[in-house]
Amino acid sequence: MSWQTKPSATTKIPTRAEPYCTAAMKDRWTKDILPRYATSQGALLPILHEIQHEYRHIPYQAMVEIASFLSIKPADVMDTVTFYEEFHTEPVGKCVIGICQSIACEVCGHQKLVDHVRTRLGIEPHETTDDGKFTLLTLECLGSCDTAPVALFNEKLHEGLTIESIDKLIDEAAKGGNGGGHH
Repeated sequence: MSWQTKPSATTKIPTRAEPYCTAAMKDRWTKDILPRYATSQGALLPILHEIQHEYRHIPYQAMVEIASFLSIKPADVMDTVTFYEEFHTEPVGKCVIGICQSIACEVCGHQKLVDHVRTRLGIEPHETTDDGKFTLLTLECLGSCDTAPVALFNEKLHEGLTIESIDKLIDEAAKGGNGGGHH
């Protein structure tokens, strides 16, 4: 394996004329979010959560806009986005299925759930279906080892999962429900 250098200084990021960080968002952030923190960088995580909730990912243009708003470097925003597994730089499905792969879930059969969802939806972990409905993730410990195997459906924890129960959640989400979570 060799290190590949990227032409970061000359890379063009995709942009659109309309900003991702709207005037209404910035006004709300200035009034409600910034006063809670000693530094502007402290407000970064709640702002990233809002952007991702609104757009189902955090576009590179939004990272630059957030950096400008907070008077921090765009690289600091990108470092934060890419550090946390819950943030996405590409759009995710309307229903995000995150199956725990910790040791407890592994012992309790998480792999059969992952394999079933992969086959049923025709995607690999960290991919989204062509129709934009589902994204499959494999996640580290969700903190519910005593009820393994577990998964998040749009941030709502579902415990003691079986093939049948995960199929029911997928069916519900496919019909326009959201798998018991919110997005």
